Amino acid sequence: MPSPQPPMLGAVAYAPKVVTIWEGFKAYFAERGYAFDYILYSNYETQVEAQFKGDIAFAWNSPLAWVRADRMARARGQQVRALAMRDSDIDLHSVLVVRSDSPAQNPADLSGRTIGFGAVDSPQATLIPLDHLRHQAGMVAGRDYNARRFDVLGGKHGDHIGGERDAAVALMKGDIDAAWMIAGNHRAFAHEGTLPASGTRILATTAAFDHCNMTVSPGVDAGIAQRFGDILLGMDWNDARTRPLLELEGLKSWQPGRTSGYALLERAVSEEGFYDGQGHITATDYRY
Repeated sequence: MPSPQPPMLGAVAYAPKVVTIWEGFKAYFAERGYAFDYILYSNYETQVEAQFKGDIAFAWNSPLAWVRADRMARARGQQVRALAMRDSDIDLHSVLVVRSDSPAQNPADLSGRTIGFGAVDSPQATLIPLDHLRHQAGMVAGRDYNARRFDVLGGKHGDHIGGERDAAVALMKGDIDAAWMIAGNHRAFAHEGTLPASGTRILATTAAFDHCNMTVSPGVDAGIAQRFGDILLGMDWNDARTRPLLELEGLKSWQPGRTSGYALLERAVSEEGFYDGQGHITATDYRY
């Protein structure tokens, strides 16, 4: 009898380091008696669809990909599960940034002005910010302000942060009046010099939300999934061999997966017409 094939993991190739990360994880797991392989996808939409074709047992999903996978599963009478997430995926915020010399003191002061967003499919720099302005400030794009998107690499759900960086550059050039970005990138852009020290200030902050999770595909054996999760959660930052992998993936520890942090994105996806209730793509200007 042929040997059973190892479970497959899907990940999106948003940067060259993705190969290094998953080659390292594959070796780490093999040393602990768990063989898996991985497939890299150019976009999250294809990756999520692969979960329902039986191509991959696990998907390293963006929050937007999780929303789609969960909706597709429910529509089919199936289930996906958030197995694990990084400590850096939990309780994040996005911020609305203006130049320090801006007269605006609150979002309402941007009425009739131009606000910059990230890529069309960025949860952190577009969808959740649109939701925040709608529900917290009563402001709707195209009616109360002009929305300028900085679309970069559609299908990667903003992981590359290129749209956020482009919006930050446009803000400092005076091409737009404000820009949305995740709070961590606001700090990073200041550190790298994209935003000058003391050159900006925060006008608004979203409520907390969660980011990526390791999603178990429908029908995966519970024991296979549990063992994968146990090894992942057991990765130790204090292990000198393991730490470089964790640093590349941007975490210090893996945490059990949760879905409570996706409520803002769920609402934004529906109200902005990105996916329908069955997970079909309904955004008319989305290309991936």
